[in-house]
Amino acid sequence: MALRAITLKRARMLSQKVRELTFDPGAGFPFTAGQWVSLKLPLAALGEPLARSYSIASAPRADDSFDIAVTRVEDGPGSNFLHAMTVGDVIESADPTGFFTLPTKFERPLLLVGTGTGVAPLRAMIQSLHHLPAAPPLTLLFGVRHREDLIYADEFAALAARHPTFRFEPTLSRPPAGWIGRIGYVQHHLPTMLSAMPEADVYLCGLNAMVRDARKVLRDALGLPRERVRSERFD
Repeated sequence: MALRAITLKRARMLSQKVRELTFDPGAGFPFTAGQWVSLKLPLAALGEPLARSYSIASAPRADDSFDIAVTRVEDGPGSNFLHAMTVGDVIESADPTGFFTLPTKFERPLLLVGTGTGVAPLRAMIQSLHHLPAAPPLTLLFGVRHREDLIYADEFAALAARHPTFRFEPTLSRPPAGWIGRIGYVQHHLPTMLSAMPEADVYLCGLNAMVRDARKVLRDALGLPRERVRSERFD
């Protein structure tokens, strides 16, 4: 597996625990929105590089840079290393890969369903689509526990305000007082969401339990054909 050096270009905190890192991989780093990269982290304590995979959280750009969103895990050597990186630091990456991607031709609306940092590849898809004149109607159903966990929420809300064919539907499983949005897990909202867009293709990304439960709702309760559901799990 060929590796290349990538340089941290900028970084910012998206929430208390999630850090966005933007890497410069140099010229010629092609990928498709929805794919992921395997990073090699030089952790001296382990004696050899530690491999960690992350979905790319941005659409392809002219300068070939790309974003990832990393949740810091208290005892996680990989996430702690990435949270400690400073601009200019260099690590290695394999070429992007993965099949959780959009079709080249759109025949139906799209319902994107993500939880936590599972929204990362969906953000990449959204960024890649809203520039297209023939983009399909698109809805993002994004579930987290707390309001402060809604990473990229301002970006999604601003995009929805500018583009009437894009809807942003956040849902909280532990909402604060006064919250007026959706409440509960994403899978509980699938019947309502699909009743408004019954022809939609569904893309799911998150922890295995959510993907499993959502696929069960789509299959058993809603009778959605298997070929209209795509999913990516990251645990």
